[in-house]
Formats: sequence, structure tokens, C-alpha cells
Amino acid sequence: MIILGIDPGYAIVGYGVVRCERGRFTHIQHGAIRTPAGLPLHLRLKEIYDDMMTLLDTFHPDEVAIEELFFNTNITTGIAVGHARGVILLACAQRGIQPAEYTPLQVKQSVVGYGRAEKRQVMEMTRTMLGLHKMPKPDDAADALAIAVCHGNSAGSQLLRFEK
Repeated sequence: MIILGIDPGYAIVGYGVVRCERGRFTHIQHGAIRTPAGLPLHLRLKEIYDDMMTLLDTFHPDEVAIEELFFNTNITTGIAVGHARGVILLACAQRGIQPAEYTPLQVKQSVVGYGRAEKRQVMEMTRTMLGLHKMPKPDDAADALAIAVCHGNSAGSQLLRFEK
């Protein structure tokens, strides 16, 4: 199963593509969709949508996993990220894929085994699980890989039941 993990944002959308077979992960690719800071939001959203469609058409993922929106202190930023999530979800719908959504706590629990793990621990465990020699960059891509691994761990137990 090929999983596309997405760490949503409107300046940077991290993505990570992994293959999950029988609970083992293989790194395929990771990177980021970047939008220019001075660009109006509606044009940034269009770029995100177009690039998401390209990712979906390039990798043909069986599953897409996206991080749920987490509001910190800046509600304005949260709203813009919500808009970006909307166009990402629309791109998935356009390709007939129903994305799975995970909270940061669920991702940490799945990857590290502890829901309050530090970001560095999650990144290091993801790097190790995927057999990467160095930490994925940017951090948004590393987060997206962790989201993909989380989904593989969550979906993996169901898949193993069906493969027997």
C-alpha cells in the first residue's frame, strides 16, 4: 500500500510518500509544496491544489493521511491553514480518495509510543523506521512522513487481517 502523508499549511505543505507492506515501511519520496509569502491567499490555495493534484497523479497513493488542524494561539493563521486543508481535501475528493485524519497526539503515540513525545523524538523514530541516513528536510516533510507511518500503523493491523 502506498501512503501519502500530508502536513498541511499555507506557506509550506509537507508531504511524505511511503510504501507499507506487512508492517514494514519503505521511503519513496518527501518534500514540500511552498507558496510565496507575498502572494494573495486565493492564489496560494490554487498553487496548493494544483501541486496536490500533481502529487496524487504522480504517486497514485492507495491512502492519504493528513494531520488534523491544531489551533495554537494565532486564530488568523489557523483559519488560513484551514483553507489550505480544504483545498487538500478537495484534491483528494477529486481523485476519489477519502483521507484519514490524525491528531498530533495520535501521530506521536503511533510513531514513538508516547503521545507527549518531543518533536525531535518523532523525527528520529521516523528516520529510523524508514532507514534514512539523515533527517528529512524541511521539518514539514518529516512531519508528513510521520503522519504516513502513523496511518500505516493504524491501517496495518486491519490490512494484516485481510492478507491472511
